[in-house]
Amino acid sequence: MRVLGPDEWGERERAHVARVSRWTRPYLERRSRGEKHPVEDFLFQYYSHRPTHLERWHPGLGVVLAGAEARRFLARPGYVRVDDGVALDEAAFTEKKADTARYFLALLEKTASRAPRLSCFGLHEWAMVYRQRAGQVRHDQLPLRLGGTGTDAVVESLEIRCGHYDAFRFFTEPARPRNTLQPTRATQAQFEQPGCLHANMDLYKIAYKLDPFVPSELLADCFELAVRIRELDMRASPYDLSALGYPPVRVESASGRAEYARMQGEFARRAAPLRNKLIAQCNHLLSLHN
Repeated sequence: MRVLGPDEWGERERAHVARVSRWTRPYLERRSRGEKHPVEDFLFQYYSHRPTHLERWHPGLGVVLAGAEARRFLARPGYVRVDDGVALDEAAFTEKKADTARYFLALLEKTASRAPRLSCFGLHEWAMVYRQRAGQVRHDQLPLRLGGTGTDAVVESLEIRCGHYDAFRFFTEPARPRNTLQPTRATQAQFEQPGCLHANMDLYKIAYKLDPFVPSELLADCFELAVRIRELDMRASPYDLSALGYPPVRVESASGRAEYARMQGEFARRAAPLRNKLIAQCNHLLSLHN
């Protein structure tokens, strides 16, 4: 057990809160006003981790927080008194949590074993509005850059090769047969690959599903990467986000597809060490549990 003095863990806690509040506080303020943001709201609405929980700093398993101030952590589930202060209880890592870790470990390892594929060009967002008209489009507050007919023409002119089930399940019915892959939840580990934007955004989901047993710094790293990936995801979409300050990546053109693949490759490189850290965390937690 590593012991952290109050100055050290206090600084880490303050740094974490300051880091993530750049996104949590504006989201909570928008929500209180009934406002929506099609890019930044996604990580708080699609994913189930509450903003207030994201702001909570945790040192991870195997760390003791020393000092009188650490006693406030006892109000949180899973923390117990130990000789030198307060720490997460290994017994709080239940069999249910262990099952979650095993599932994600298998998914992470299989994904990491593959080379990134950079040829999907973000067409999943286009397939989600294919042959949809006013009142049916997911982000109906945003105009389509090419209009409905132009958007449909792009889908019909390019190969769609989306292997991420949680994107594919939002395809419109006419778009589903156009996908060269037909992923399901059962085949997720078979199709997941490290170039996929959504697979790399999901590193955030994996980190918070293991919360509070992973250090919050790793959780925040995954969250911040997901924020940047979401920006590309929507810039490459058929929506016109120029009024919000997001210039389009025009994947309907060859130059736009090349730009997308370059940025997608960079995100794959940034995601790789985070995926490896999550693999190490899962192995560590499961070794203690066993």
